[in-house]
Amino acid sequence: MGLGLFYFNDIFHGGLMEMIFKLKGAHFSYLDKFPALCGIDMEVGRGEKIAILGANGSGKSTLLQLLDGLIFPAQGGFEAFGRQLRETDFNDPLFCRDFRRRVGLVFQSPDVQLFCPTVKEDILFGPLQLGIEGQEAKRRMDEIVTRLGIGDLLERAPHQLSVGEKRKVSLASVLVIGPEAILLDEPTAGLDPQTCRQIMDIIIEANEAGRTIITATHDLHIVEEIADTVYILSRQKRIAGYGPTGKLLAEAELLREHNLTHIHKHTHKGQAHIHPHQHLDHHQH
Repeated sequence: MGLGLFYFNDIFHGGLMEMIFKLKGAHFSYLDKFPALCGIDMEVGRGEKIAILGANGSGKSTLLQLLDGLIFPAQGGFEAFGRQLRETDFNDPLFCRDFRRRVGLVFQSPDVQLFCPTVKEDILFGPLQLGIEGQEAKRRMDEIVTRLGIGDLLERAPHQLSVGEKRKVSLASVLVIGPEAILLDEPTAGLDPQTCRQIMDIIIEANEAGRTIITATHDLHIVEEIADTVYILSRQKRIAGYGPTGKLLAEAELLREHNLTHIHKHTHKGQAHIHPHQHLDHHQH
C-alpha cells in the first residue's frame, strides 16, 4: 500500500454513495437475433466492489462491455455518472475522452488489448491518447510496472509474453490511466497461484484507494476477497440472484443450478459417488 498508484480524489460527495452505473431493464442481442442480456437491472455505487458470476455464455463479458460504453442496450436504460448514455454521446470527442479516462476495462483475452510493438508502448498508449502529459504518463507507468514486477518486459513484444505476463501488462495499461471504475473480465483465469495473488492484491488495493471494481468471473476461489456484492447471471441471460457475497456463496442450490460448483467423483467401498464442491477454502496469504 501507499505507492500512490491510484490517481483520483473526491470519492464521496456529501457523505452519500454516488451511483456511477445504473441499468434498468437492459436488453442486448448480437446481430439483433442472439440474446446476450435480457432485462438487466443493476446499480453500482462509487467505491463498491462487485463480482458478476455466471457460467460461460451467461453474458458476463457482454455486461462489462456495456458498462464500458462499447455496446449499448437495444431496450432499457443505461446511466453512468448521473447521465443517461446513448451511442451518439460518444461522437463528442470531449465526452468520449472524459468517459474513457473514468472507466477502464481489462478484457478477458489480453491479445484483444495489446496491439503495440512493445509492452512499453502498450502501457503508454492509453494515457497519451487521453491527454495525460508525457512525463506524468511515464511516471505512472514506472510506478505500476514496479508494482507488478514487469520492468524487464518493457522492450518485449506482446506476442513474446506468457499468459500471466500478458494479463499483468493488460492490467497495467488500464491502471496507468487512473480510472474511477475498473472492469475486469476473468482477470485470474489460467494463472499460477503467485500471479493470481499479485493481481488480486492490486484489485484490492485499487478498491481501498476508492476505485469501483467490477469483476466478471466463474472462479469462486477469489470472490470473497474481491467482492462485497455478487450478481449471478443465468443461462437465460438474466440476473438469477444478487446480494452480499457471504449470503450468495452460501446458497448452494443456486450456485449448483447455475453451474458454479464443481462436481467431484470418488470411490468409496467399491462404489462411485458424485457430489458438488464449491472450493471456497482458498488459502490466505
